Amino acid sequence: MIHLRGRLEVICGSMFSGKSEELIRRVRRAEIARQTVQVFKPSIDNRYGEASVNSHDGRAADAIAVECARAILTQLKPETTVVAIDEGQFFDDELVQVCSELADRGIRVMVAGLDLDFRGEPFHPMPELAAQAEDVDKLHAICVVCGDEAARTQRIINGQPANYDDPVILVGAQEAYEARCRHCHEVPGKPGLEARR
Repeated sequence: MIHLRGRLEVICGSMFSGKSEELIRRVRRAEIARQTVQVFKPSIDNRYGEASVNSHDGRAADAIAVECARAILTQLKPETTVVAIDEGQFFDDELVQVCSELADRGIRVMVAGLDLDFRGEPFHPMPELAAQAEDVDKLHAICVVCGDEAARTQRIINGQPANYDDPVILVGAQEAYEARCRHCHEVPGKPGLEARR
């Protein structure tokens, strides 16, 4: 899609739903259309190296790792017309303002990330980005327990579901996370959980 005006696109969903794969697909299409694209990722995510965005199925795109959202603006080239950002949930809340500034300048901005944390609660700043976006795609994985559509991310520690009080941010992949549906998702210690059962 060749854009004429700035816009914000959000790709969200659980882990293993294909968010990074979809972001990379859109980057490739923009490159085929001879648009100038820059890809950014948070420096905290070094699972597949520091200079690329990778999907779990092995696709990759060159990327610039940055410490904070504001650093995207300092790394931006004047000729860039498309900005892609992976793992948006790992950025500070200033990402919302940065994306808005870029879109206001006429840049197409694409952000992929988890919309819910391992507790099943909003993973900021992704909900705020989705609220301001012109286009939002929520992708689903397959629940590893029942095979239904999965919209949640289950954190596993030593073979057991992580407790509600565990740290929200823990960078990992298959060794620490599973895709689960609402009914198979477990969060021991979650407030109000016993009252609902």
